[in-house]
Order: sequence, then structure tokens, then C-alpha cells
Amino acid sequence: MNKIVSSIRCALMTMFILTVVCCGAYPLVVYGIAQLFFSEKANGSLIVDAGGDVRGSKLIGQTFCGNGYFHSRPSCAGNGYDAANSSGSNLGPTSQKLSDAIRERVREYRKENFLSEKELIPADAVMASGSGLDPHISLQNAEKQIHRIAKTRGVDEEKILGLIHHFTIKPDLGFLGEPVVAVLEINLALDSMETKP
Repeated sequence: MNKIVSSIRCALMTMFILTVVCCGAYPLVVYGIAQLFFSEKANGSLIVDAGGDVRGSKLIGQTFCGNGYFHSRPSCAGNGYDAANSSGSNLGPTSQKLSDAIRERVREYRKENFLSEKELIPADAVMASGSGLDPHISLQNAEKQIHRIAKTRGVDEEKILGLIHHFTIKPDLGFLGEPVVAVLEINLALDSMETKP
């Protein structure tokens, strides 16, 4: 009987100690280190405007459809960029539905950006990302949207090109990945420019 009581006491003490360490001390230490050394990233990489309002995150894209804005890549996450429903379309390369959707997106992209039928379209302009939440577009995609944005806002195309270069994120370590443009940040910068509505 004493052996059973002793075993139960030992098991309860072990459970208590592991609960305190794993569910209390360890998370607090990790939280403290994150807040001390990586505060911006630990809090969601939020983008805050001059008035102190949160406009979004550097990590999660948003839908932009006005002619005076850079358009994000297509999204299949919920109703578009829904972080609670992050996903791709799950349609394979032989899917007729995917083929038809891409063909329609290419047609719309060419029309809204005043592009000829022969002009090549960047893949990220017509294909959704795996997560559906990609906050960036390719440099080529951004450059093909310059004419539409400049015309809508009544500004010189060189000014828009300068913004693209300013908000281009270089590849990690200089060679991992491709340069990309941060869509939310560049669109916020467009709104802060002196342009006509």
C-alpha cells in the first residue's frame, strides 16, 4: 500500500513540476526574450500609420482593387485574404477550372493595365499563392501596373517607379528568392503622395 501511495505522490509531484516549467516558466521566458529582442516581429509585424492606427501586417496581404493602387496577387483564402481560411485552391495543373480561371485573370489583367495580347503576364498576377495570404508581388508585376496607377492618380510614371524601387524587398542574403514589392506599404505611400483622387 505504501508503494502505491509513494508512486502516486511521485507522479503528482512530477506532473506539478512539469506543469510549472512547461506551462509557466518556459513560455514566459520565450515571451520575454521575444519582446526584448524581436518586439516588432513577435507582435505581428504591424504597420501603423502616423495617427497610430494599425493598417495591417507586413506578413498578411490585403485585397486592393481601385485603379489608383497596386493590385495584390489573386487569393483563394476564404473570400480573399481571409487569415482564418488560409489556403490555396487545391486545383491541379490538369484542372479545367484552374485553366479557365487563369485565362480570365490574364484577360482582365491585360485590359486593366492597357497591355497588348502579346505581352507576357507575370505568373503571380494570375495565380494565387499556396497560403492565399501573400503580402508581396513580383517586381515585374508591379512594373506592369505603373501606367494604370500613374494615369489614375495624375502623376509621372517615374515617380511611381521610384516608389517601387523604395518598397522592393531584396532576396535574403542577396540570392535566396526573388525581389518582391510590399503591396500594403507601397499603397499607403501612394495615398500619402500629393495626387488627385
